[in-house]
Amino acid sequence: MFAKDLATLHADYALRGRIDDTAPVTSSSEIVIDAPAQRVWEVLADLRGWETWAPGFRVRALDAVEPGREFRWAQDGTPLRSRFAIVEPGRELSWTGSALGLYRAVDRMVLTAEGGRTRVTLQESFDGPLARLVFGERKLRAAHETRLNALKSHVENR
Repeated sequence: MFAKDLATLHADYALRGRIDDTAPVTSSSEIVIDAPAQRVWEVLADLRGWETWAPGFRVRALDAVEPGREFRWAQDGTPLRSRFAIVEPGRELSWTGSALGLYRAVDRMVLTAEGGRTRVTLQESFDGPLARLVFGERKLRAAHETRLNALKSHVENR
């Protein structure tokens, strides 16, 4: 059913700072935020706070934002189970996750300081039955761009 199991995606992709470029659906979007990387990081690392700015995002269970820790959340009502891979303050927040026991993903948010501003690159690989029909690249990219624009607005207006 899957090209790669979740453990492989976590160990061989997320922990190595990459998504699965061979997955049926991949996306990469970026935005520049007029704020230093540390300020952007503070917002990203506060997953409970995402509920105030990230459309459709709801935390269901979260202990700590640390490598190897699991968390449960929902996006637009779809329950997701994830595990942090890279939690590098001011630089990267990555995780692997599954939805409905059918779909698997690697998500990365990479911060790059650019002279007092921060470029945030959001990448994801998505796999599962009929992945392209369920959540194709256009829909995934649109969701990422909505999240990035909401992040930019939230950070710049704090």
